[in-house]
Amino acid sequence: MIPTSFPTKDEMARLTASMLIEIGAIDFNATEPFTHASGKQAPTYVDCRKLISYPRIRATLMDFMAVTIMREAGFEAFDNIAGGETAGIPFSAFVAERLALPMTYVRKKPKGYGRNARIEGVMTEGQRVLLVEDLTTDGGSKLSFVDAIRDTGATCNATAVIFFYGIFEGVEKTLDEHGVQLISLCTWWDVLAEAKARKAYDTATLDAVEAYLNDPHSWQPT
Repeated sequence: MIPTSFPTKDEMARLTASMLIEIGAIDFNATEPFTHASGKQAPTYVDCRKLISYPRIRATLMDFMAVTIMREAGFEAFDNIAGGETAGIPFSAFVAERLALPMTYVRKKPKGYGRNARIEGVMTEGQRVLLVEDLTTDGGSKLSFVDAIRDTGATCNATAVIFFYGIFEGVEKTLDEHGVQLISLCTWWDVLAEAKARKAYDTATLDAVEAYLNDPHSWQPT
């Protein structure tokens, strides 16, 4: 069934943040910060992959994702839903099921044998493809997936994610210059607001997280 009636975008953002906190997908630690893939340290960490183990929350968020895609991109905007390897694969399958569309996935690089393909499943020339991922930080990895999709002769003008960091400048501009619309459910700002409302962490930790979100490039552990 295709969902069509849901809460406002702001309320979906709040509920998404709440559910991520509830299942332990959010970690804040200012004294022993996390090292991200970039090598930089931060007092924040999000693991959207945990969602696949919580059916009720997973189903709710995928309903939110489907209706947000239709609201922001259009009800008949896509012919194919593609997931990025690996975290995007389950979420693209859930979204494709809700939108009654074919599902494919994109490898990070050719597999090195057989057809040496980056696209798995059936994607054809002229199809309008939506790229689905779990999250985006600076948008860089999305562009590689988008280019692989476009190499097939299909178009890819949008990507949908559960979580968008929302703290680094120029991300949406970079995607826009590549002809890609960013659709997301919530950001670190939504999570911080919900964590404060729930008193999920002590004041010192929340203050350190807020300082990081305001200036991620200069933040240092306490």
